[in-house]
Amino acid sequence: MTIESDTDVRDVLSHETIAVVGCSSTPGKAAHDVPAYLHDRGYDVVPVNPFADEIFERSAPDTLAAVEEEIDVVCIFRPSDEVAGIVDEALEREDVRAIWTQQGIRDDEAAERAVTDGRTVVQDRCMKVEHRRLVA
Repeated sequence: MTIESDTDVRDVLSHETIAVVGCSSTPGKAAHDVPAYLHDRGYDVVPVNPFADEIFERSAPDTLAAVEEEIDVVCIFRPSDEVAGIVDEALEREDVRAIWTQQGIRDDEAAERAVTDGRTVVQDRCMKVEHRRLVA
């Protein structure tokens, strides 16, 4: 389901393992600072970035398919026109429960495919902002 309610967003934020596609190794960029915030609050953040070997002292796989551990949530920090491919990759994994696109990022068709496949989708919202508002 595509979610909008605070209760549903809080449910997604209750998951522990978040694969961050497009995670940056550069402090000061949202794609670094948001996952760092989540990591500092106890989330198991898996950085996915083909151009970095390691982020947050953790190996950074090139793709979601290369992530060995189970993933609860896929958080997307890539342009909207790349979301469809990332969603398709996430749907190939049975462990992914939710897909979250960060603020300013959305693809309604990809979201619909994910919902049809039984995944929860949050679009165009910042995980850090929502965590601070609903959980912290």
